[in-house]
This record gives sequence, structure tokens and C-alpha cells, in this order.
Amino acid sequence: MQVAVEISYYPLTPEYERPIITFIQDLKQTEGLRIATNQLSTHIAGEYDLVMNSLQAAMKRCMADGPKGSFVLKVLNVEIEPGKTIEV
Repeated sequence: MQVAVEISYYPLTPEYERPIITFIQDLKQTEGLRIATNQLSTHIAGEYDLVMNSLQAAMKRCMADGPKGSFVLKVLNVEIEPGKTIEV
């Protein structure tokens, strides 16, 4: 099953940019994910298990190694190309 996820990471620190960039770079290491970013969120698409396992691992590393923070995400069970506009 293909899914699309929109995720935003909010590190609770004045130096918030580096943890966000590290998180995105971590996700981009996974083959098979389609990833696009904008000013507010990161869009990830791919096969359900790959997406969710990759997110779980990347989020765990952020929580263990980075500052305290918050993740907000939406999961859709449709195939949406990250960064593209779709007609509904």
C-alpha cells in the first residue's frame, strides 16, 4: 500500500535549523522514499512499511540525540507525489 506523509518537526531550541536539516538528511538516506520539503513541512511518499519504519528510526534519533521537540504529522493512504498539486 502506498502512503503519503506530511511531517513538521519543531525543535524546542533557538538553534532549530540544524536539527531539522539533520532529520531531513537522515530521511533522504533511505532508498525508495520520495521526499519534498517546503518552508513548513516535509512530504514523504512510498510503500507504507518503508515510510513508517524510516520515520520511526529518524524520529527516534532526533529524540535521543537532539533537543526536545515536537513532531506533527498527517498520514494519507493515497499515492501523492511530494511537492505536486493534485485536483480533488
